[in-house]
Amino acid sequence: MKLISICPSNTELLAYLGLTCSLVGVDNYSDWPENVLSLPRLGPDLNIDMDKVEELQPDLVLASLSVPGMERNIEELEKRNIPFVIVPNPKTLTEVGESILFVGEVTKTSDKAKQLVEKYHLILENYRNLSQKVEQRPTLYWEWWAKPIFTPGSTNWITEISELAGGKNIFADEPESSVKTDWEEVKRRSPDVFCVIWVGVQKEKVNPKVILKRVEAEQMKAIKDNRLYILDEPLFCRPSPRLLLGLSKIASILHPNIYPPFNEESDPLLEDA
Repeated sequence: MKLISICPSNTELLAYLGLTCSLVGVDNYSDWPENVLSLPRLGPDLNIDMDKVEELQPDLVLASLSVPGMERNIEELEKRNIPFVIVPNPKTLTEVGESILFVGEVTKTSDKAKQLVEKYHLILENYRNLSQKVEQRPTLYWEWWAKPIFTPGSTNWITEISELAGGKNIFADEPESSVKTDWEEVKRRSPDVFCVIWVGVQKEKVNPKVILKRVEAEQMKAIKDNRLYILDEPLFCRPSPRLLLGLSKIASILHPNIYPPFNEESDPLLEDA
């Protein structure tokens, strides 16, 4: 099958299923695995160049509705009669596993997908067991947009990751998946740990001075304790199995004596592959 992915998480799902060799084009933000960087770029996920998509004559386009505005891509695919599927938009880690099964089914790799999902859940179960050994759970504030401030709420995989890593998301009491808040409220909640994962912004381009210049930032417990972490956005903000790497990273930061060390060269889901 000639496949096209028009969002990064779909590209990553295909990679876990060993299907990058079937990809003939990807959106501009797809950056993992490395071998997709040489593929034709079809534009940003909100503005895919459908002329280019059509020229590549795909057997299947993997689309998404994970971000408002992606509806335009779906409408254009329908208009041009280009074969496509909409990969479900997961909110939880369990639903990420279901997305693997979905992509496996539409790409005729269901057996591989089932094996991956079984291992995926075993890894999550291991972290669940390790989290029960944690006696003191630090509170975590996750910032994934700065102006205005947005942070994950209860119905978001980040809240699950926080718990599995032996911490607690300070906005877990908010029912939304994505919570619009403000700096005063963040200060009031006084997190122990401050995690920065600005969506679409590479870690190297995040300037911590932007945060440190905020009103009374130096008085916040997390900042006084030097627990402000600029983390790898792709490991936390995309609904793909790479979230397991994000979990490994934050868990090793919070409780290095309980959780295994983070190894960016090793993906637990691909270790035996």
